[in-house]
Amino acid sequence: MGKPQTVDAYIEGFEGAGRELLERVRALALEAVPTAGEAIKWGHPAWVHPSGTILFMVSGHARHANVVFTPSTREAFATDLTGFATGKGSVRLPYGGPVPGDLLRRMIAFRVREHEDDGVLWM
Repeated sequence: MGKPQTVDAYIEGFEGAGRELLERVRALALEAVPTAGEAIKWGHPAWVHPSGTILFMVSGHARHANVVFTPSTREAFATDLTGFATGKGSVRLPYGGPVPGDLLRRMIAFRVREHEDDGVLWM
């Protein structure tokens, strides 16, 4: 089987808690930034600003999903992210755990503002 061509197909490749978490992140993204388009970038779902710049991505793994922002977005929320495993721009969300909806909404809003107001592009 090849790489998924749509976000629907990507999410359908997961079961149980993994699919549930990916669906919740997708719903939150659609609510938080309804003008963004969905696309598959590097094999993973991405939300793309109307200008064509990637705003953030999500990737599913065996036991967790990563929501990936720019490093500047992740750094701006470092204090709020204590208790989460993080990477350069990523936040790890374990399957079966709570989705920090309010925090992710704030991070998405920050990411949109940093792109629109400051011209911050994708990595």
